[in-house]
Amino acid sequence: MRKFFKLFITSFLGFALLLTGIPLAGATAASGMKDLVIDVNIPQVTREVKDNTIQLNALNVYEEGHFKLASKNLTWKSSNKNVAAVKDGAVTLSGHNGKTFISVSDGSYTDRIAIQFKGNHDEIFVKKEKGARYDLIGQAISKMSMEEKVGQMLMPDFRNWKGQNVTVMNDEIAALVKKYHLGGVILFRENTVTAAQTTKLVSAYQEAAEKYGLLVSVDQEGGIVTRLQFGTDFPGNMALGASRSEELAEKVGKAIGEELNAVGINMNFGPVLDVNNNPDNPVIGVRSFGEDPELVAKMGNAYIKGLHETGTAATAKHFPGHGDTATDSHLGLPEVPHDIDRLKKVELYPFQQAMDAGIDAVMSAHVTFPKIDSTKAISKKDGTEIAIPGTLSHKVLTGLMREEMGFKGVIVTDAMNMQAISDHFGPVDAAVRAVKAGTDIVLMPVGLESVANGLYDAVNSGDIPIERIDQSVERILTLKLNRGIVKAEVEKSLDEKVANAEKVARSAEHLQVEKEAAAKSITLVKNNGILPLKAAAEDKIVVVGSSAPTLLAEVQKHHQNVTVINTAAPLSAANLAIAKSAKYIIVGTNTSTVSGRLPSANLMKLANQVIEQTDAAVIGVGLRNPYDIMAYPNVDAYLTQYGTKDVSFEAAVNTIFGVNKPTAKLPVTIFNEDGSVLYGFDHGLGF
Repeated sequence: MRKFFKLFITSFLGFALLLTGIPLAGATAASGMKDLVIDVNIPQVTREVKDNTIQLNALNVYEEGHFKLASKNLTWKSSNKNVAAVKDGAVTLSGHNGKTFISVSDGSYTDRIAIQFKGNHDEIFVKKEKGARYDLIGQAISKMSMEEKVGQMLMPDFRNWKGQNVTVMNDEIAALVKKYHLGGVILFRENTVTAAQTTKLVSAYQEAAEKYGLLVSVDQEGGIVTRLQFGTDFPGNMALGASRSEELAEKVGKAIGEELNAVGINMNFGPVLDVNNNPDNPVIGVRSFGEDPELVAKMGNAYIKGLHETGTAATAKHFPGHGDTATDSHLGLPEVPHDIDRLKKVELYPFQQAMDAGIDAVMSAHVTFPKIDSTKAISKKDGTEIAIPGTLSHKVLTGLMREEMGFKGVIVTDAMNMQAISDHFGPVDAAVRAVKAGTDIVLMPVGLESVANGLYDAVNSGDIPIERIDQSVERILTLKLNRGIVKAEVEKSLDEKVANAEKVARSAEHLQVEKEAAAKSITLVKNNGILPLKAAAEDKIVVVGSSAPTLLAEVQKHHQNVTVINTAAPLSAANLAIAKSAKYIIVGTNTSTVSGRLPSANLMKLANQVIEQTDAAVIGVGLRNPYDIMAYPNVDAYLTQYGTKDVSFEAAVNTIFGVNKPTAKLPVTIFNEDGSVLYGFDHGLGF
């Protein structure tokens, strides 16, 4: 069993023998280098304890203001090995009470930090040294040009280049990274084909960066938003919400973090903490853990904890909440009409819990919240008066998130190329508004050159005070130091990185977590004594509807007399005759929109046709959204699997045949067409 300790990080005023960083006698400092500092001594830096171990990093500090991860000629020592030992900066506590000084030297400079353990309270005190030498972030900012500072706040995507997917670095992109002093980039599925290729691409991005390590981000939520082509396809958040297992959510978060970390991706734009209390939501849906704020908060924090265990930065999205909307912000400008009291109880609750637990970053939503900010703007699309979305709202980002909720981490916009923003505000105006509102990172600016120049102009004119830029750069550099995103004096060899990445991706351990998550997510919603299926050899099973071939392949693992009708529309007379010859019909339905699950939709007509016009026992499987049974409530049995990854099909069919015993509970309410409750939150059958 893993043991957790309370960690306290405080400042420590040293004695007369305080090690000052002055070069040792006879030693020669490296060219341009002025100090060696333990990163946790930096005031803004915190560090988690994992398995009785705290990782300290030594940083070479340069006259130009930047710093690098030191590795050459380092000697780490513990003054009291009875309390803790240290190797390569990893401090392992023995469990004995007492205090030790951990020191590091490179022969020219030295630094130390005090660690005290109080076993009777399971408390660890890390006592930082004090002094101007530890203001690394302030020193770095003071030496940066305005353009370098703005660059830290830009995170473009290079998904494609001249019509081709970017899978290897090219000279033009490397030049842009340098020219605009980029602080980060975001990768997409087009960029991440294999573990080896992705590792090489990420390494090339880091090599192109000048002084500071790049935030390399990705949307690896799990489920329907999965960017790594080579990674483990974990079921998504709603599947985890159905399992009700925080332990499982942590394991999934950790496995995702390990796969990202192995290829050099250091920031995940997940988890989604939107409370999906609107069944009509077209963009969140199964990306949410569910409709209950408490469930979303618990599962979200467990997932975040897993990510953090791997050193991967986590991002809660989409603040203040995209769950109760019926418009996709990729296409339009949604509105959440609730007042602050309701928002605090529902939408904001999971975000507050994540902030209190130390989430690295929060992504803002391109959604309007008129009860928080009623400010209007004139749309550049059609000249109409429109409300300001959260991403561009000072009242939302600074007033609510920073001042009222106390968030001190990094705020990142949702993609600035989404139509909710690009249509109405224009690329440059939107970026300037976002920064003035309080954002730290402008994600996927439309036109890197024009947006960068627009921000330079805004700073030079005084429209954006340089102090406002400095605040963002401080938060970004703090995040990078906290997660070890620092350029190294000596990098691991590319071959070593690739070998590790290929070992970690889709490892046996991760595939087992994937199977466990899928099995525990399958929710048996309705069962008129049909399941588990005990089909005799002569009993014919027909598989029809969405993803019928995939369902067929799984059904054939359990039963041989199976026929597939590969259609998602009402059956022809000939196919209906085939269906009528079956004893059991398994119908898969996959919807993501309100129109898709209306009884008038072809897929739902098909489901009701086989229910009404055959004598077979009909088993419905909601492949994505759990709400599909609203359109065919008279089905004999119904399961929901929350996603279309292969592992979820396997788990659902295993449940149909009784190999997997269902234990999951609905993380949302399923309503009748008239608005009454058909199946309530927390409903779930077993057998």
